[in-house]
Amino acid sequence: MTLDLNRRALLAGSLALGAGLALPPMAFAQSSGTKNLFFVLLRGAADGMAMAAPIGDPGYAALREATLGEYEGARRLSGMFALHPAFERVGEAFGAGEALFVHAAATSYRERSHFDGQNMIETGGAQPYAARDGWLNRLTAMLAENDGSGVSAAPPKALAIAPTIPLALRGAAPASSYAPSALPQASDAFMDRVGLLYGEDPVLGGLWNSAIETQAMANASGGDELRNLRDARAAGELAASLMRGPDGARIAMMELGGWDTHAGQLGAFRRGARNLDALLGAYRAGLGAAWADSLVIVVTEFGRTARFNGTGGTDHGTASAALLMGGAVRGADAGATGGRVIADWPGLKEADLYQSRDLWPTTALENMLAGAVSDHMQLDPRRAMERLFPGRVGGAQSGLIRG
Repeated sequence: MTLDLNRRALLAGSLALGAGLALPPMAFAQSSGTKNLFFVLLRGAADGMAMAAPIGDPGYAALREATLGEYEGARRLSGMFALHPAFERVGEAFGAGEALFVHAAATSYRERSHFDGQNMIETGGAQPYAARDGWLNRLTAMLAENDGSGVSAAPPKALAIAPTIPLALRGAAPASSYAPSALPQASDAFMDRVGLLYGEDPVLGGLWNSAIETQAMANASGGDELRNLRDARAAGELAASLMRGPDGARIAMMELGGWDTHAGQLGAFRRGARNLDALLGAYRAGLGAAWADSLVIVVTEFGRTARFNGTGGTDHGTASAALLMGGAVRGADAGATGGRVIADWPGLKEADLYQSRDLWPTTALENMLAGAVSDHMQLDPRRAMERLFPGRVGGAQSGLIRG
């Protein structure tokens, strides 16, 4: 197994998202667009059946009796689904018709490797490692291409709120990363010299190698976990500040880890959900009037098993739930109030489960992503589907964005 080690991040210290550091100058071309896209990747396979619990399905209680108390008095998303109570700000947006869930959704990946699943959701490739660049980078390039007038537009600002640029934003189009830190970044040369210095020491050499390997595993398994609600709100405020105004980023990405809940899921998911909710709430508040032109997409690489295991957790699964938020989201049908859950619900009987263990995937996550971003950014949906997620069956999913 090959792990991509970000050595610069090793000595950079923890993210101080609330530090209020000034954004350094970045070499971006200017774009006159006003529509924002904020992509949040939940690394580790977040449980969609905890996010939007199908408590109206008769099979749910048999599979997850231990979780029923979590949803007593919880906001009902529909007659079938209840929102996890940690999602207070998300619930407010849902009630305002500015959020929707796409449930029983998955990419075309059907195995259960975090590395392969994350590669597919970041590259948009039809199989792991089939593409070298990211679909968000290709989207940035599409927005800069000739629109038929004979004049090519400048690429929009694309930004990763992270120490390094994640795969989804890597490619030919310009992109950058930003994460305030209390310590300066260590150079590759410095890290090499430290490695040589410690390499021959019988004690320090082993500690150094162990630290390098641990950091590699942390980077590979996904993202920084927000330590508390204060950090989460600061992260949301930072994202909003970087995307406001005519000079702000039009496309941004953030990664959140901590969703691989093999044991003790009730508490672990509750903590993660509260932090995610605080981040999204702060982002919504921080954008102000720009929220009307904004789209937030929250996805994960795959779901988790329908049954709990013997340690109160769930294992790697298949289908999960995606969240769309923003003033641009068509959270409610005409004449209706509140948000929507879009699902071709497969059911939770034994015969309805994928491989007798997972929520069956009935919605293609790639088609949803292509439809949402093409409608939001006013791109041709057919071209967007072919360019961003090549080799897929079916067209871009429509009806997710306000007309």
